[in-house]
Amino acid sequence: MDVIECDVPSSSALSWELIRNAYRAPLARPELRIVEIFFALFGHTPLWMKLLLIVRNTAARLVGLEAPTVGEIMRPTVKREYRVGEKIGPWPIFFISDNEIVAGRNNKHMDFRLSVLKAMDGDAMSVVVSTICTVHNVFGKIYLFFIVPFHRKGVRSLMSNAVMAKRV
Repeated sequence: MDVIECDVPSSSALSWELIRNAYRAPLARPELRIVEIFFALFGHTPLWMKLLLIVRNTAARLVGLEAPTVGEIMRPTVKREYRVGEKIGPWPIFFISDNEIVAGRNNKHMDFRLSVLKAMDGDAMSVVVSTICTVHNVFGKIYLFFIVPFHRKGVRSLMSNAVMAKRV
């Protein structure tokens, strides 16, 4: 099974009525903890993608937005356990349970949330990655207009790479 666009499972901590982007992939390694799944997906970002993120973050800081540091993008800290309020990769954690982690960032133009969820898909386990953005102003709308196509391709690519490499 490939990475497919899907509805957000009702078990997600995110408000599923607001989510536009959710993707599901098979979870061949259901014994993995949610933190391990998070890093299996987002801990193997290709260099070209990291460089794009660094350029975007530099521009964001120039206009007064909070953005991850170069170090958080290039060498994210990996720990065994995390708590709400700590950072996982470049994002603060807003919610964590055995089956889901929600991280993101609040900014002047929009608030962003990313959910990584272990979910049942019929009689098999899968991983669902969902994102939600709450836009605060016209700058947030403009930003999303330009970034959403890259975001969709990037999330699918990261998930596909993790499945093909048998990390999830």
